[in-house]
Amino acid sequence: MQRTRSMFKYGFESGLLDRPMRFGTEFKKPAKRAMRQSRQERGPRMYEPDEISLLLGAAGVQLRAMILLGLNCGMGNTDVASLPIDALDLDRGIVDFPRPKTAIPRRATLWPETVEALRTALEVRPREKLAEDKGLVFITKYGHRWLRVKAPGPRAKKGTQAVTVDAVALEFGKLQRRCGIESGGRGFYALRHTFRTVADEVNDRPAIDLIMGHQDTNDIATHYIARIGDERLRRVVDHVRAWMLASVETSS
Repeated sequence: MQRTRSMFKYGFESGLLDRPMRFGTEFKKPAKRAMRQSRQERGPRMYEPDEISLLLGAAGVQLRAMILLGLNCGMGNTDVASLPIDALDLDRGIVDFPRPKTAIPRRATLWPETVEALRTALEVRPREKLAEDKGLVFITKYGHRWLRVKAPGPRAKKGTQAVTVDAVALEFGKLQRRCGIESGGRGFYALRHTFRTVADEVNDRPAIDLIMGHQDTNDIATHYIARIGDERLRRVVDHVRAWMLASVETSS
C-alpha cells in the first residue's frame, strides 16, 4: 500500500497528475495479526526438493539455467533477465553482478550444475533483435530480453501506459502447471525465498547478503566489513546444494 501511495505522490509532484490522490478512510495497511494469518493460510513461499526436481527435469534449456541461478544465488526475475555474459567466470564458477534495481554489489560461487546449465544455454542462445541486448546471457526465442518494458502503443490510455512483459514469470508459471505443482502464490521469485530460507542455516549473514545483493544500512557491521572471501560464499551455496540433493536422494 505504501508503494501505491508513493507512486501517486510521485505522479502529482512530477506534474503527471493534476491533483493529489485521495485514498479515503479505508485505504489502510492491514493489522499485523491479519497479515500473519494471511501468510499462514498461504503457506511458506518456498519450494521443496521434490518440487525442485520436477521443475528442473521439465524445464527448457534457458529456464533450467535461470531456476538454478535462483536456487544457487537467490536471483529473481529482473536479475536473470538482466544478467550480462561478462558477469560470468564459468571456468572459476563465479558470478559477479550488482543487482540491477539497486546497484548493490553481489557475488556468488556457482554449483557445477549451474555452470553446466549456463554453458548449455549460451551454446543455444538466440540472436538478439536489439543492440542493447547483445551482451545478455538470456534471450527469448523471439529475440527479446526475458523481462522488458514495451513502449506505450496507440491504444494506451493517454499514450502513457507502458507494458511490462515478464517472460520469466510467464514461462515459469507454465512449467509449474505442466509439473502439476500448485503455485500457492509462489512464482519464480519464490526460488529466491527458498535460497534465503535454507542459506540462513549457515549463520553467515554478511556472506548471504553479498550473494543476494542485500545491504542493511542499519547494520553497523556493513560499514566495517571490507572483504568477504569466496570460501565463505562457497560454504553458503554448498549448504543449499547439499540440502536440495540430499533430500531428493532420500526421497528417491
